[in-house]
This record gives sequence, structure tokens and C-alpha cells, in this order.
Amino acid sequence: MNASWRLAETYQPAHGEAVPLAPGVQRVTAGNVGAMTHQGTNSYIVGEKSVCVIDPGPEDEAHFQALLRALEGREVTHILVTHTHKDHSMLAPRLKAEKGGLLVAEGAHRLSRPLHPGEVNPFAKSSHMEFTPDLIVSDGALLQGDGWALETVLTPGHAANHACFALRELGVLFSGDHVMAWATSVVGPPDGSMAAYLASLDKLLARQDRFYLPGHGGPVTEPRALVSGMRTHRLTRERAILGRVRAGDHTIEAMVQSMYRGLEPGLLKPAALSVFAHLEDLVRKGEVVADGPACLDSSYYAV
Repeated sequence: MNASWRLAETYQPAHGEAVPLAPGVQRVTAGNVGAMTHQGTNSYIVGEKSVCVIDPGPEDEAHFQALLRALEGREVTHILVTHTHKDHSMLAPRLKAEKGGLLVAEGAHRLSRPLHPGEVNPFAKSSHMEFTPDLIVSDGALLQGDGWALETVLTPGHAANHACFALRELGVLFSGDHVMAWATSVVGPPDGSMAAYLASLDKLLARQDRFYLPGHGGPVTEPRALVSGMRTHRLTRERAILGRVRAGDHTIEAMVQSMYRGLEPGLLKPAALSVFAHLEDLVRKGEVVADGPACLDSSYYAV
């Protein structure tokens, strides 16, 4: 692999095709287009003849066949999963059965905290509870293949087991759902944690990656500026929530109505989850007092 390269691509999902992005890096985008998935889940192939696949994607036959076409004549040694939401990990076991390779992740799916009595998990249906990695990686763990090496960068927040993977020779970070150019990541308790998410943003700010290749959408070409802006956005949202509490809003629904005027209806539930995540963190820091365990109204649990 050659470090003297420039990422020059206008994002086109090109569903069903392997799109070259950098030396030894290809993207195949699934056709699961939606409000939460943008133009579909990006699967990445790293290497030439002996490769790893990052986020094989959702249970989608057309996408699976596209991956097999892209991998024809190549050995798969590793199958990496950034996190176990189904749109990223469901094809992993099937790809292993077809092509071989170790299933690699931070761990099996788990919640960021235990459920409170009577609480339900809004991400239960979209989580790959059966996923079992062959290799569990810790922060900084190095994964190596023929001509490539990937550093594990644990980034919990969007999911408790979220991990990014850095192709250090090219300065590329495969950022999963932690950082994307087209939208901010959904952080919804108890699956996710705002405190962990903010800490993970700080962790990326301390790095020197040149580009991010995210789980949805096109490349992030100015990662430090974007991550810094995302951090500022979250802290601004936190202050706005504190303002709504002081103004007398005592329900998440009331806060969402005040803070997200004009938001399309399909995004109101993710917005409520974000407010919930911020409130949990504010309670943790002692800036808001709750009269019992925080639980979001069941009408919002359909993400």
C-alpha cells in the first residue's frame, strides 16, 4: 500500500458494485436505503488478494451476491464488525460460512446499562443478539493481513460494543456509525450512552487520522473539524435541554416539541432518544434531578 495518495471521490452509492476508494480499499454499499441508513450500509474490503471485510451489512441477498463478486478469487482472513446493529453485522456469519475468515468485534451485543424495571430497549429488534465473535479485540489491538494492518479504536456510545478500525499506513479510520458526514449518530439508552459517546469523540480528537470512511454515506474529508463540530453540537443541545428543564418542561415529549420544531415526523423518535440520552448524562453529572429511574415513554420505542 502506498501512503502518497489522495481521496478524491464524489459519493455515489453504486449499489451492487465495488467502488475503489484508496490503494487496497473498496466499498460495496447495500441497498437498504432509509431515514436511519441514508443511501445504505457501507461494507469495506481492505487488501488485495488476502483481505478483510469490514461490516458485511444487512441480511440482503443482492448485497451478499455483490460482496461475493467483489471477493471472487480472493482469500478472506478477517470479517470485522464495528458494532452489532443488524444493518452492519447480519451477513457476517453467512459470509464466514461462504468465504472463511475470523469474525472480529469488541464483543457480543450488550446494553450500555441494565434495563430499569418496566423499561424496554428501543433497539432490541434492530440488534444482532445472536452474533458471536471468534476474536474479541481490545483497544489498540492490531489486526494484520497480507499487506495491511488495522488498529482497533474502541468508541462506545452509539452502541456499547462500537469499534472503529484505523488503516494507519493510509491515515484512514473506518468509523462505523460513530462519525458520519451526512448526519449525527443516534445515541439511544439503554443501548447507547451519551457519556460514552462524548468520551469517544474526545478520543478521536486526540488522533491524527486523515480521512474517515463511515458506515453510511460518503467519506469524511475533514475529520477533526467535523468531530469538533459534533462535540460542540452535543454540548449546545445539552445546554438547550437544561434550559427547557428550567423553563418548566418535565417530559421528553415537551422538550422535543420545543427544540425540534419543523423536524420531519420520522425523526421525532430518534430526537426523543437523543434528549433522553442527554438527560441521563445530566442526571449522572448532578445537573438534573430525577424522581426515579429514567424511562422513555413506550410510544417512542419503535426505532
